[in-house]
Amino acid sequence: VQLQASGGGLVQAGSSLRLACADSGRYGMGWFRQAPGKEREFVASISFPGRKTIYATSVKGRFTISRDNVKNTMYLQMNSLEPEDTAVYYCAASNFQTVGNTASHYNFWGPGTQVTVSS
Repeated sequence: VQLQASGGGLVQAGSSLRLACADSGRYGMGWFRQAPGKEREFVASISFPGRKTIYATSVKGRFTISRDNVKNTMYLQMNSLEPEDTAVYYCAASNFQTVGNTASHYNFWGPGTQVTVSS
């Protein structure tokens, strides 16, 4: 598994970004983020093939996780971005095909992509 997140950037508050994570395979997948000086935190997770999703309370209603199993790619659509969403975002894959909101659920991690939201 060679996960690779992409799509980060610098945007203004209220804007949208879509992150992508290649090589999602038949794994349960998740997004985590880590802001400077803070612990890595769960953002969202999706099962394989994609019937179940869960979200952190802080992003529910603003972010949408999805996957395209033909393209072998997972996505995170982020709307109404806030400065508090600024972080490095990581995608992760789990040998379990279920959702999970803890880092220990995941076996593989990709390098992160920076998301910066200015006020």
